[in-house]
Amino acid sequence: MKLFEPYQSKTLALANRIVMAPMTRSRADNDALAATKLHATYYSQRASAGLIITEGTTISPRATGYIYVPGIYSKPQINGWKLTTDAVHEKGGKIFAQLWHVGRISHPDLINGELPLAPSAINPQFYAYTHQGKEDTVTPKAMTLEDIHQTITDYQQAAVNAMDAGFDGVEIHAANGYLINQFFAKCANIRTDQYGGSIENRSRFLFEILEKVGESISLNKVGVRISPTLTNTFGITTDDETVALYEYICTKLNEYDLAYLHISGFSYDTLDPQTYILNTAKHYRNFYKGNYIINGGFEARSANEAIETGSADLVSFGKPFISNPDLVERFKLNAPLNELDAATIYTRGEKGYTDYPVLELIQ
Repeated sequence: MKLFEPYQSKTLALANRIVMAPMTRSRADNDALAATKLHATYYSQRASAGLIITEGTTISPRATGYIYVPGIYSKPQINGWKLTTDAVHEKGGKIFAQLWHVGRISHPDLINGELPLAPSAINPQFYAYTHQGKEDTVTPKAMTLEDIHQTITDYQQAAVNAMDAGFDGVEIHAANGYLINQFFAKCANIRTDQYGGSIENRSRFLFEILEKVGESISLNKVGVRISPTLTNTFGITTDDETVALYEYICTKLNEYDLAYLHISGFSYDTLDPQTYILNTAKHYRNFYKGNYIINGGFEARSANEAIETGSADLVSFGKPFISNPDLVERFKLNAPLNELDAATIYTRGEKGYTDYPVLELIQ
């Protein structure tokens, strides 16, 4: 299967075409919000993936929206992530850090009593996970130009920090209803300055981040993740310009020598989610010509078909990698997969994190 073949391009050299998707796991239960030896074990167990993309790692204290999420803005956090990158590299793997700012999907309890930042002061009517449990979101602070410029600088510094931590690259999280996605969406962005209104203006924040990051690290070490079909969740709804906006973004991203574009699949309001996700990926493949990762409910056969037909270069897998550290090997052998324990996805400690069995232990 082509899925297992090495992938070589101008910006990527991977052992296979299987990518571990970014997934929040909430294991940084320390005052520094730093990755630990437990994170190193978790990711190194999965180092047979062609590429690992970490869980979202926050770019500043104001960027967080969930408890126990690791950051990438302090020295202890850089040192904590070094444990992971060293462990993955020792096993021959490659790993990118996903850079994350949740914007309005947060709560004052998580950010020292401050209001979450957002393009406009519109409550997403969603929720955040705090130390008090699940809490409703609040009306955020509309970002000033100074806030925007500082956040762009925070992305730049986070990218530098990630490289200092030994990552092979970074992924800019512009999907799933978080800050960059909020700038894209009319329902979240009613600004009247250069960051609101037209498609070009609502996309500007992403491209200014890329340009700023590119001043410090090579953009061929930078990927971007988007979710064109996300709707009716995280406070985001699609509108009459959503498709045109993402066509514009995908086209303009060709001007940057990126590591890849990562399409996150969502399939709400459809009886055939796999076909819907694949058709979405195929559509935007017409606009972006670089390395292309697609995500969303694939298994080995359907992922291989997507690659064989040119719909994608690489396919990322989320939940299957949680419960199957040896997912690549299981795919190769057509072996059964471990069942996911959903109750431990976001809990603390080893259970449901580093204790799933691998094939050699169950044969």
